[in-house]
Amino acid sequence: MLVHPENPRRGATGGTALEVAAWLAARGHPVHPLAPGTKTPAANCRECTGRRHSPAACPCHAEGRWCHGFHAATTDLDTLREWWRREPEFGIGVACGAAGLVVIDVDAHAATVPDRNRLLPGIPIDDRVDLTGLESGFDTLALLAAHRGRPDPCEDTGTLRVRTPSGGMHIWYRAPEGGPRLRCSSGSSSRVALAWQVDVRAEGGYIVAPTTRTAAGVYEALPGARLPGALPSWLAAELVRTGHVVEDHSPAPSPVRSAAPGSGSRPSAPGGGREAGRRLLGGLLAEVGSCGTSSSGTAFSEKLNRAAFTAGGLVAGGHLDAAEGRLLLLEAADRARPHQPRRNVLIVDTGLRAGSDRPIHPKERT
Repeated sequence: MLVHPENPRRGATGGTALEVAAWLAARGHPVHPLAPGTKTPAANCRECTGRRHSPAACPCHAEGRWCHGFHAATTDLDTLREWWRREPEFGIGVACGAAGLVVIDVDAHAATVPDRNRLLPGIPIDDRVDLTGLESGFDTLALLAAHRGRPDPCEDTGTLRVRTPSGGMHIWYRAPEGGPRLRCSSGSSSRVALAWQVDVRAEGGYIVAPTTRTAAGVYEALPGARLPGALPSWLAAELVRTGHVVEDHSPAPSPVRSAAPGSGSRPSAPGGGREAGRRLLGGLLAEVGSCGTSSSGTAFSEKLNRAAFTAGGLVAGGHLDAAEGRLLLLEAADRARPHQPRRNVLIVDTGLRAGSDRPIHPKERT
């Protein structure tokens, strides 16, 4: 995602911000608009201004409107076209949790360097270590890597790295599949941080996409990979150690994967095939329903994701009606976890989309 040399609004696709947003969405990164010239989400729609309600209760999302920042992020191209038709100057935000991303946000702000024992939370730095010249997150992240005997992530050309207008860097990684859900933090936090001036953008936050222009400048992809690489295991361990795990400890659903071009309604199987599809899904829905007996420790997300993935495959194979399958999944999920309807929708839609790439025929699974 390089900036076009003659027009900074033109991205890797050679097009406008909309085309960059579409490029990201096609790779499973749900996006939402940022206010023109800023790195903050576009304002809530007029109907929600001044109202106090949760993103899950907001009616705007079902009507295809942006609202509540990253909670409205989508990979739906028709929605993106409509948003950027209304405001072509929108910047691009990516919802990290839904995209399965963990982004290390390295700052280079002018600030007083804290005591050496506050540079790396939980790691005392011996007085013999010379810290002359340390002045930013680039230095503390390199210090952490050196302490662990690992390469400096700022030099990791195997993943997408983005230079920020303030002189910092965003290092994009894919969250570990099946691992703990990781959350955001601030590098200035006294309670949880990876290092001084090193923020984390993960579940519960968003990241500014390359090619976005603000009053301070452009977010520019650096030489190297153009897609996020896998989060190094040592960094994942550091994030766990420093308290970046979402409290319920349930595994994250698989990242969003866009549907294959041209995918849509599939030919229906004969009546017997449809019945076999319902029976197969019914067994998995029963496992989801059984999670309602306990509020945690039941692998709910994993079971719902597996059921949704199977349903997507059954739909692709013509053995299940898409609308019926989604309704059954959401009903089972909401009975087991009624307090998290939006997360249930995310897991279901993610699983359905991923499963649509692999048609399932019940005879093959008996």
